[in-house]
Amino acid sequence: MARYTGPRTRISRRFGIPLFGPDKYLERRNYGPGVHGPKSRRKHTDYGLGLIEKQKLRYFYGLMERQFRGVYEKALKRRGVTGEQMLQILETRLDNVVYHLGFAITRAAARQMVSHGHIKVNGRKVNVPSYCLRVNDVIEVRDSSVSRQLASKNLELSTSKVVPDWVSLSKEAFKGVVMRIPTRDEIQPIANEQAVVEFYSR
Repeated sequence: MARYTGPRTRISRRFGIPLFGPDKYLERRNYGPGVHGPKSRRKHTDYGLGLIEKQKLRYFYGLMERQFRGVYEKALKRRGVTGEQMLQILETRLDNVVYHLGFAITRAAARQMVSHGHIKVNGRKVNVPSYCLRVNDVIEVRDSSVSRQLASKNLELSTSKVVPDWVSLSKEAFKGVVMRIPTRDEIQPIANEQAVVEFYSR
């Protein structure tokens, strides 16, 4: 399974936002990497700006280029605004919802948790991180000591994180439910999704 394994702080510094979770180093050096980082005045073309927005979303959700392109093409076939549809597909991925519920402290950890078989959807084990959830789908941690212990530890570490309104969480039962599909305002994207749509539609 392909995933990004390169330097993370460097990528976060390039875009000026913590794409992989809280980063203390980024707080101290909130400018681009390299010796010219603090003084860089480089101007970007429209293509360059679209590429930047695309890369932000791609790294944020932990997708490789081919996977991300697939999300765009899937959104293109749906009714509605393509950019919003794309965000909704990304948000309702199983690994992302596992992260939102607090069963994992990062999206990368959530992806690993799913692929290692710790998560069930509607009573069945699902080990595909990109599995697209629907309304009323029930996500739960497998009833095994290893799975529950891992989820319990992560829930304790993520107590300060707010669970989105479009999912419900029962900590005692290690279970969550997708109540509805999130709107763009609820997702609050870190990038301009319209620029990404325009980038791919060239």
